[in-house]
Amino acid sequence: MKSEILRLLKESDDYISGQQMCDRFHVSRTAVWKAIEQLKKEGYEIEAVRNRGYRLLESPDIMSEAEIRSLMDTEWAGKNIVYFDEIDSTNNRAKELGEKDGAHGTLFVADRQVAGKGRRGRVWESPKGVSIYMTILLRPDLIPTKAPMLTLVMAQSVAEGIREVTGMETGIKWPNDIVMNKKKVCGILTEMSTEIDYINYVVIGVGINVNQKVFDEELKEKATSLMIETGAPVKRSALIAAVMKHTDDAVNTAMVLLLTLPLEVLMDHYWTKSYAKRIPKFTERVLEYYERWQNGELDMEKLKEDLWEYGGVKLVESEGEAT
Repeated sequence: MKSEILRLLKESDDYISGQQMCDRFHVSRTAVWKAIEQLKKEGYEIEAVRNRGYRLLESPDIMSEAEIRSLMDTEWAGKNIVYFDEIDSTNNRAKELGEKDGAHGTLFVADRQVAGKGRRGRVWESPKGVSIYMTILLRPDLIPTKAPMLTLVMAQSVAEGIREVTGMETGIKWPNDIVMNKKKVCGILTEMSTEIDYINYVVIGVGINVNQKVFDEELKEKATSLMIETGAPVKRSALIAAVMKHTDDAVNTAMVLLLTLPLEVLMDHYWTKSYAKRIPKFTERVLEYYERWQNGELDMEKLKEDLWEYGGVKLVESEGEAT
């Protein structure tokens, strides 16, 4: 109920009486008061005026299940949210639920990771209070060889979410890094469990540098944050909701295309229609290979070998599981 009350307060420019909330949510005045007090303790500035009700004055950058739920506007992506103040890795938790028949679209979010990871086993720095660490669990009805396209779909969704919230354009470094001014602002890690001819589940982890003001010497030449690039803080929960909204649409579209179109046509659809026009700052390497394929200088097998190995989902068979 707390997230529903929060959403109601956000949607209203006027006071909302306690009785209105009681009637809407079928709860007592005491339950409403307790929910309001919890929200105040979490940092929301809520004004209470006798005979008028409650009004939300300020909503700071709060990361919580209630905050994220209050902003979510999707059909399935992120409808189920599992939130942690601190966790080893959101991908790990998503894989655990994947093994237990967890629901398609379940979103795992953490304010801090203590064992975050990137591609090829690299450590992903995961400080508290400044970044987004989230993983979505998918159960796509696809053959395993088409799964790498889901990484591109998520990259598109992140780029669109960043643009919606900040107004800033980003580039995609094939296919799982989002860059701004040639520096990494987001990394994507896709893992999956498969059998020979079908996918059990896919988990796509997303780490976004949001409100870091500085990076250490080792990272400052190759990493950046949305705050550094925009000059202003960004509310993380709003960005999560925006990315999920675009994920909702993008995955729905991709599933139809992946089931009906050859890979060649699908790649052409995403690159020329989604990326080359809407997110023009492709890396030179991807453009070079793609243009050579369009010009007939490179066959599809060679293109897949060069590009999928360059950054796609790499399958490694191990006791029936591919990661």
